[in-house]
Amino acid sequence: MKYTKQTLITSFALFSLFFGAGNLILPPFLGYNAGEDWVWVALGFAVSAVVIPIMAIYGYARLQGTMLDFSKKVSPSFALLYSILVYIIAISLPSPRTASVTYEMAIQPYFNISSLWSSVLYFLLVLSFVLNRSQILNIIGKFLTPIIIVILLCIIGIGVLGDIEPLRASIFKNTFTEGILEGYQTFDAIGGVVVGGVLVISLALRGTYSYEEKKSIIAWSGLISGLGLLLMYGGLIALGAFYSGTLEVENRTELLSLLSNNTIGSLGAAFLSVLVTLACFTTAVGIVTGTADFVQGVLGDSKSAYQITAILGCLIGVIVGQFDVQYIIRIAVPALMFIYPITIALILLNVLPETYGSKLVYRGVTATVLLFSIPDFLQIFVTEEWVSQLKMFIPFSKYSLGWVFPSIAVFWLINISELFTKKRVER
Repeated sequence: MKYTKQTLITSFALFSLFFGAGNLILPPFLGYNAGEDWVWVALGFAVSAVVIPIMAIYGYARLQGTMLDFSKKVSPSFALLYSILVYIIAISLPSPRTASVTYEMAIQPYFNISSLWSSVLYFLLVLSFVLNRSQILNIIGKFLTPIIIVILLCIIGIGVLGDIEPLRASIFKNTFTEGILEGYQTFDAIGGVVVGGVLVISLALRGTYSYEEKKSIIAWSGLISGLGLLLMYGGLIALGAFYSGTLEVENRTELLSLLSNNTIGSLGAAFLSVLVTLACFTTAVGIVTGTADFVQGVLGDSKSAYQITAILGCLIGVIVGQFDVQYIIRIAVPALMFIYPITIALILLNVLPETYGSKLVYRGVTATVLLFSIPDFLQIFVTEEWVSQLKMFIPFSKYSLGWVFPSIAVFWLINISELFTKKRVER
């Protein structure tokens, strides 16, 4: 494989841009609650938190454009609106959440400092990285990611290879679908369409690679980082499950702290603090950079637009980062139930051969996903009986996946219809 060094650096950077607050605190608690059924929940989590996001990176390897290119086949207006919504959600929820997690797990236990000052200092550092745009991949890929990986492997390896007590029974009715839905909270599908653009622009700034070379680097980097994410998620889920019979915890951050102490002892707290800080920091840098890149592109490659967006993104991070982690996770649910199905559908359409992805297919599938996601979205806010009755008639709707079957059906119906129309014209 050509450009091995750049591919490895990009792979490490991509892994780190994905691996943030939710990726660290969600898997252990998911495994803890799944207990003896942890394998099934891990498979579900891998679908939405690894497979789909890496498909987004592969889509970018083909397109080598912006997020607008991901949805432009629906319509230019839809592409702009969708992109704006994604970036607003990204800088308003997952980015600030990284500051909140860092404060709760790495700052508050050791320093007498308010969450406000912690967030201010945190996002000042983020801003300094974002403004040093051309060096992001090298700094993160060469220096920060290896530290994250080493600490994670120590915690997971010691915990998984130790004595295993009897596991608790799963609290979930369907562990596989619970894994998929919990994977939403990582924001990794959204992260894929955000940081994929960061990779494209970062490689373009180097000015030394052709289209095919960049395609190869991005595609291989996505595969390597995806395997790394799969290993880490599986290990963290297994770790939570293996301690499910011996620990009593109430929230995600508490469990992660206990697991680090039980695996690497007195050094656990210190190592965990470093791990949390680095993992969260690199993700925040990726989100703010991606948002600033997008605004700069929309406004005619304006450098001032990039700088102003970066500053505003960090200010939002400071404000929202004052809330505790559990609260941010709760308020994220409505946004995720609305934007995630559309994002998944667009990612899948972009990795399929163009033969199956006409404009009509894009429009039909997107409209179907939007329509059949409405009951899942409404049920968060209302408890009326008619919503529950409506969901009874939609396959998989009881698992909040009611959009899946209808969108697949529409995809094939339109493709079959276009195939027959093409054959009639040829005759």
